[in-house]
Amino acid sequence: MRTAFFLLTLPVFSADFTAVRPILERSCMPCHSNEKAAGGLRLDKRANALKVLNPGKPDQSVLLLTIDRDPGQPGAMPPAGAHLSSDDRAALRSWVAMGAPWPESVVVGSRASRMPDDAALVERLHQQIMAASKETRGADMKPYRTTVPGADVSFEMVPIPGGEFTMGSVRSKDEGPRHKVKIDPFWMGKFEVTWDEYRLFMFPDQARETRGADPNVDAVSRPTRPYVEMSFGMGLNGYPAISMTQHAANKYAEWLSAKTGHFYRLPTEAEWEYACRAGTDTVYSFGEDIAKLNEYAWFSKNANGKYEKVGTKKPNPWGLFDMQGNVMEWTLDQYEPYRAEAQTNPWVKSKESYPHAARGGSWNDPALKLSCSARVGSDSSWKMQDPQLPKSIWYLTDAQFLGFRLVRPLKVPAAKDMFQYWNNGVQVDSN
Repeated sequence: MRTAFFLLTLPVFSADFTAVRPILERSCMPCHSNEKAAGGLRLDKRANALKVLNPGKPDQSVLLLTIDRDPGQPGAMPPAGAHLSSDDRAALRSWVAMGAPWPESVVVGSRASRMPDDAALVERLHQQIMAASKETRGADMKPYRTTVPGADVSFEMVPIPGGEFTMGSVRSKDEGPRHKVKIDPFWMGKFEVTWDEYRLFMFPDQARETRGADPNVDAVSRPTRPYVEMSFGMGLNGYPAISMTQHAANKYAEWLSAKTGHFYRLPTEAEWEYACRAGTDTVYSFGEDIAKLNEYAWFSKNANGKYEKVGTKKPNPWGLFDMQGNVMEWTLDQYEPYRAEAQTNPWVKSKESYPHAARGGSWNDPALKLSCSARVGSDSSWKMQDPQLPKSIWYLTDAQFLGFRLVRPLKVPAAKDMFQYWNNGVQVDSN
């Protein structure tokens, strides 16, 4: 009777495995995959998970007993105080009570098993986005502000006209050769993504998300709870989010797309530089005078050893703030030498775990690292102090200088292309 009463008083949750799978992937698989199996426990298959499940009897299931323990208690899971949300715990309890349905063929954490479901999710999102898209020409594009559904947090997007520019410079070997690039129109975030926005993705409770209310949002992979305070004391409200992997930034873009009904992704290197230059061909968007950099950017000379709130310096000519300095920004591209020939909408797709290209320089960099053409390749040392084994696919604890901003292309890509953008690099150990 106790179990029956509990279920009747629960919020309504789907007992289908599709509602539970994302919870297992983000909260359990970092320690209990087929590669790691902490404590000899794997939660990748139903047969393995039955060691800690008692289908139909949630009060006798070890998995539920451990996740219900207060953070910090012996045996509490996930470890290190990374407590599951009340919605996640209720969804797991409801699922176990209904018999813990789990298709025998599904292996949680397996790339091969996830692809069909991920592709189906992207197809659903594609249909939703196409139905909501109204702009078809560059002339239709206007600046806009969007409030994230379920939250009191908004973000602004600035239209970037299509055009042609000369990419790169002669100042550094990795910035050349210079070459012509054509770019289609897109919107770009007016500011770097802030903690106000990103923490809605990290912590569903903050977005007032109810499990099962939007299956598309539920199905997007979400970060495991971090082992440390990820702003490292530098500030949260109004400050740029930092130290996420490129994979995490891609999944944020997918989550935001599911939440808003518009297609968002990371910019390519070419889109980023084109937007940073804003029609100029000088070292900085404001010209060649390095003495003016203090008016436009937070960097090693003026940032007092930390990042600052977004939008507190002058914008570039297209109205984008902090394109140079404050935090370095992820792009979609693998970091590779440039090709000399002219290109249209280039994107160097991921082939290796490292390096991926980041742009713009940061609060920790000298002035010359903040030029429009400066490039940095990611490195495994950016998560050297990560305590997890294997290293987290979500956090770069040693990259406290790194964040991102998003773009929204005017032309909505095909579903298969959306899938590639949001899963860029996951076939290798994403960095």
